[in-house]
Amino acid sequence: MNSSLIRDVNRDHGFANLTLNQSDRLNSLSNDLLESLAEAIESVSEDDSIRAVIITGSGRVFCTGADTDEMTGGEGEGPHKPGPGCSETLRRGFKLVQKVILGIYEMGKPIISAINRSAVGARYIHAGLFPGYGGTWLYPRLPGSGKAAELMSTGSFMEVDEAKDLGFLNDVVPEEELLDAAEKMARRLTVGPPIAIRLAKTMVWRGMSTDLETSLEMAAAAEAITLSSSDHAEGMSALR
Repeated sequence: MNSSLIRDVNRDHGFANLTLNQSDRLNSLSNDLLESLAEAIESVSEDDSIRAVIITGSGRVFCTGADTDEMTGGEGEGPHKPGPGCSETLRRGFKLVQKVILGIYEMGKPIISAINRSAVGARYIHAGLFPGYGGTWLYPRLPGSGKAAELMSTGSFMEVDEAKDLGFLNDVVPEEELLDAAEKMARRLTVGPPIAIRLAKTMVWRGMSTDLETSLEMAAAAEAITLSSSDHAEGMSALR
């Protein structure tokens, strides 16, 4: 395994550390790093002596999402850069990241994310993109799953500030400002990239009733559309 990922197994205590090790590129998910991560996840998953996994990052950030140098406007080559065969080639380019996501999701061992400082991504909508790494399936499920179990078990109420902190509410404003706040959000949406927004909305709801693997396949198809759009080219130019 190359140096883009450091795997350190503590045999005495039965856990493995997987460290994203491209600090000079802010641990962005290059194809090289994804290959190393997929291999490591498969390896630790099959190793019965490893009972838990820690994922962290080297340097000053945890991870900055997809490697933009391997996308539109970047100098490197990667599976998310439009080329010959465009949409179908782009769709197939998600196989590796799908292997990583499914490997983490399906691993029968606890995984701890030791997030050192920033954990950020491309902010898809600002680059005219759809959340192609399974976000429309994962995001709605993440904020409240643990809290939901607590509420069902204890019968406790959830106060408004806690609901906001956990992501159940997008915002909290005084009653007299409610309509203005709603209209402000509406204006933000109407000036956004319509293709990406439409696909994201559709996939959020479809994703709630499909399994992760199916959602990942649907996401790859949707992202292939946005990756080859003029919205994306314009957004990436501004982002970079």
